[in-house]
Amino acid sequence: MQTAKLVELLRGSKKMLVFTGAGISTGSGIPDFRGRKGFGNGGSRFITTISCGRKRRGWSNWDFKLEGWPAFREARPNATHEAIVQLEQAGKVLAVVTQNIDGLHARAGTPAERLVELHGTNSFIECQTCGRRSDPAAHFESFRKTRRRRSANAAGS
Repeated sequence: MQTAKLVELLRGSKKMLVFTGAGISTGSGIPDFRGRKGFGNGGSRFITTISCGRKRRGWSNWDFKLEGWPAFREARPNATHEAIVQLEQAGKVLAVVTQNIDGLHARAGTPAERLVELHGTNSFIECQTCGRRSDPAAHFESFRKTRRRRSANAAGS
């Protein structure tokens, strides 16, 4: 679609639903899932919840999440995320639905009540028991240490 036509459609619209996927975040340095440099075979291995006291060892998705954590932690919203926020501020967007777990729509300013993150988010860890949310950094560091010990123990077996 030509840029001028897209601008015309956006200006003429009264209410819209914005639906995004991996392509929107590649401009922020996050690889897509299926591309040559992608993270893997899809988002089903990303689970952003744990229970208090439940050991994360043995959860294959934690290994996968740990691999991608640096890219998610360092990523910043790009011009497309910011343009969506401008459309929201103009009163044109009813909701933003994303398949992405990078949290970039929220960082750009999309309010929680308008944002649907279909596969969850890497922006926080939520306890399944009490609902408390916390920053993922400490959880990933704990898992990194636990994983190393487990790997060393398995090698010595």
